[in-house]
Amino acid sequence: MDLTKNIEDYLKAIFSIASLNNTSKVGTNELAEYLGLSPASVSSMLKKMKAKSLVHYEKYSKLELTPHGEDLAIYLVRKHRLWETFLCEHLNFSWDEVHDVAHQLEHVQSKKLIRELDHFLGYPKRDPHGDIIPNAQGDFMPESKELLSSLNIGDSCKLVSVKDSSVAFLKYVTQIGLALSSEILIKEIREFDDSMLIAFDNKVENVSKQFADNIFVQKVNGLKS
Repeated sequence: MDLTKNIEDYLKAIFSIASLNNTSKVGTNELAEYLGLSPASVSSMLKKMKAKSLVHYEKYSKLELTPHGEDLAIYLVRKHRLWETFLCEHLNFSWDEVHDVAHQLEHVQSKKLIRELDHFLGYPKRDPHGDIIPNAQGDFMPESKELLSSLNIGDSCKLVSVKDSSVAFLKYVTQIGLALSSEILIKEIREFDDSMLIAFDNKVENVSKQFADNIFVQKVNGLKS
């Protein structure tokens, strides 16, 4: 099936929203906000996608990818994350620079190119942002992770991925000295605004709740304060 770039973008957006919310159903307004489009434009595209058996969609109801639509979305995610990995590892792009370029490259249709890219990279399991890369069969096991903001004082954790992959956010993460696998200790949570005092790599940093809402972590054994 030949798909337009716009349809591919919709497929990946629906999959991304559903994955973030740990559900299979996505609201039309939620999708419109994610894509920065009007609800009317989104509804029009969803009707076209329904006609191609890519989504289950009824007006005023939440939508869901069909099995075929989900397979295509996972393949787009796979391509995107492989390209991000290639750009970071071999073309000196930083993790805050790769998204837009990978977004352009993910629409290349050559399956052989993606197979060879995967082989060239050594079949990586994660992209530069810590997200799991689906394998050639489209399989990937979602990992157990939680937001930094859900932890309590005294908890220790490891940064495994980011929810916000915008350039501004990734630059901020880098500027304060955090990186994937950084080990973090929650030293204080301020009642007024839920900001956190965190310790990592022999430094202490105050971070906002907005920041903590966009960092995925896994709990680890206690760290030294």
